[in-house]
Amino acid sequence: MGDARRYFALPSPFAMKRGGALAGAVLAYETWGELAADRGNAILILTGLSPSAHAASNADDASPGWWEAMIGPGKPIDTDRWFVLCVNTLGSCKGSTGPASIDPARGDAYRLDFPELTLEDAAHAAYLLVRDGLGIDRLACLLGNSMGGMTALAYLALHPDSAATHISVSTAPQAQPFAIAIRSLQREAIRLDPNWNEGCYDGQAYPVTGMSIARKLGVITYRSAMEWVGRFARIRLDSDDRDEAPFGAEFAVESYLQAHADRFIHAFDPNAYLYLSRASDWFDLAEHGGGSVRAALARIHVERALVLGVSTDILFPLSQQEEIAEGLRAGGAEVDFVPLDSPQGHDAFLVDIERFGAAIGAFLHARPRT
Repeated sequence: MGDARRYFALPSPFAMKRGGALAGAVLAYETWGELAADRGNAILILTGLSPSAHAASNADDASPGWWEAMIGPGKPIDTDRWFVLCVNTLGSCKGSTGPASIDPARGDAYRLDFPELTLEDAAHAAYLLVRDGLGIDRLACLLGNSMGGMTALAYLALHPDSAATHISVSTAPQAQPFAIAIRSLQREAIRLDPNWNEGCYDGQAYPVTGMSIARKLGVITYRSAMEWVGRFARIRLDSDDRDEAPFGAEFAVESYLQAHADRFIHAFDPNAYLYLSRASDWFDLAEHGGGSVRAALARIHVERALVLGVSTDILFPLSQQEEIAEGLRAGGAEVDFVPLDSPQGHDAFLVDIERFGAAIGAFLHARPRT
């Protein structure tokens, strides 16, 4: 299996919003489709906290991507028409420079010496890749989901004329108390694991317990109570599958959460998780609108926008999607606000392709390519 990742070298030093700078930093990205001669058919996808740039399979990497059913020839994001670009966010551990990367000044991993990270830093880095790395002055569409949707709003706030259209998926213009509380507990679980060791863990002493709890908390909020009841009810594990330790796992839902955690623990760097989680909490679009989210949204210059949300999403509630739609509309954009009744909660955009794909495909099909 090949590696489809490409790398863009950021300007060195790359100054960060809250101080400090990165030397020799890179962004990892993947592409699908062909860039038109006029560079007018580009779609940039900004991801949630944990995904890599591998959103779909391609000629260099045939493994399924995290949005495999959405991207490709004849799919909702049709690569026969569009040039699609997906970026691994700055601060991640999936190819882009982050806390697990080597600090060239020391020859060792940054760990907690990585500068304080904001979603504005991630947004500006992606903008430089698009403009300087690929020579695209204006995106046909900027698409962001979850944390990537917040990053997309930062991108548009920093560079208001950089995209003709925007697709906002299950995101928020600022972190709200419930989401902050959950992410705070996730970070606390990691930091209180003795093996975290102030960020100086290794393969022999790794914060397994902290990462496991953090992931379980996340999965609980990514789905809805409706889905938990429908899938698991009060089903108990077979006796052979139960944990015989005192207070060990007894219910099927506990086993499900543990399986999710086991797959994640060593697949994502704990320090990167902490940095990106905190960046999500810090994000407040109102900082770009004189203290007003609505004013910041109204300053964004897009022709059309599609705002998607799910009624069962407790992490990024539908009210926040309405706020985004109303703000973009106040700025003069033609906005389609599509509330969906998917039972899968926040993660619906990853699994309910029938609903999300129909809305995204229709929006992209309706816009003539310039």
